[in-house]
Amino acid sequence: MTQAKYMGRAYVPCRGAFCAKIVRRTARKERWMQQLELVIFDCDGVLVDSELITNTVFAAMLGELGLPISVDYLFEHFVGRSMQHCWREIAVMLGRDVPAAFREEFQLRSLAALQARVKAVRGVEALLDSLHVPYCVASSGGHEKMAATLGATGLLPRFRNRMFSATEVAHGKPAPDIFLYAAAKCGVEPAFCAVIEDSPAGVAAGVTAGMRVYGYSAFTPAERLRAAGAHATFSDMARLPELLFG
Repeated sequence: MTQAKYMGRAYVPCRGAFCAKIVRRTARKERWMQQLELVIFDCDGVLVDSELITNTVFAAMLGELGLPISVDYLFEHFVGRSMQHCWREIAVMLGRDVPAAFREEFQLRSLAALQARVKAVRGVEALLDSLHVPYCVASSGGHEKMAATLGATGLLPRFRNRMFSATEVAHGKPAPDIFLYAAAKCGVEPAFCAVIEDSPAGVAAGVTAGMRVYGYSAFTPAERLRAAGAHATFSDMARLPELLFG
């Protein structure tokens, strides 16, 4: 049988609604890949392997405050959220405001731990080298934290003037504000952006922003990311270029 071609790709012709649906889906995907203009990365857990370090410090300090919470609980409920959200939730659990001195001590201790121990996520340098479209970082963390972690891992020069924080917008993830802000600052329409996220809150934020979202599942169960709306999931950074560009 002679193979026909569709958009340059060989296939065995078939008939029916199912095949027509596949053709339409393939056409939409290829059009989107041709229009991709910006890749927006989350920072913690996507670019830098920082979540376990930060949450280990957080759990230990909350225990000192009289609130025994496991690292697993923090991963389940707090990862991907802004610190403002975390402090509000902790205040509810404590039944009182979190002391300002405690917040400051957490900032100091977590930054010290990150600077001493944080590493880049495996394969992320090669991934960034392979991208032929602009990219930036949009994080729930503040600029000081991003500068510390990206600086300690050698990634900071790649993101200079392309770092955006939830502290700059009205609402943190899962609201879409940070991703819409990053896209606007880069001059790209949301529909032409891809978001790389590792938390359900971040995935939901990207989907609500009208962007295509890829869930990094090395540390978060893929099913949780898909349930939040991720278009695809992957556990190895080497797979991402294929997902983005086919």
